[in-house]
Amino acid sequence: MAVGIRLKRMGRRNRPFYRICVMDQHTRRDGRAIEELGFYDPVNPEKGKHFELNEERARYWISQGAQPTETVASFMKERGIELPSRSAKRRAKKKATK
Repeated sequence: MAVGIRLKRMGRRNRPFYRICVMDQHTRRDGRAIEELGFYDPVNPEKGKHFELNEERARYWISQGAQPTETVASFMKERGIELPSRSAKRRAKKKATK
């Protein structure tokens, strides 16, 4: 099962609000999540209050192989969560097949 960390849209029209969720990559955007890790509020003007993330659980899911989307990866990078590079994963995969 391929697992990803991505945004799930909530809120109303013209007032978006997103939850940062762990989901199967085949699940639709607003479908059922495996786990919710935090939220992102793009309309909130306060810097630092526009998103929240459970860093411990995010690190756990990254260690289990979950792939964050570009937006979620930028949030994790802002919080100092180390993400494995895609090129390192390719090298490891090639090494395993030899």
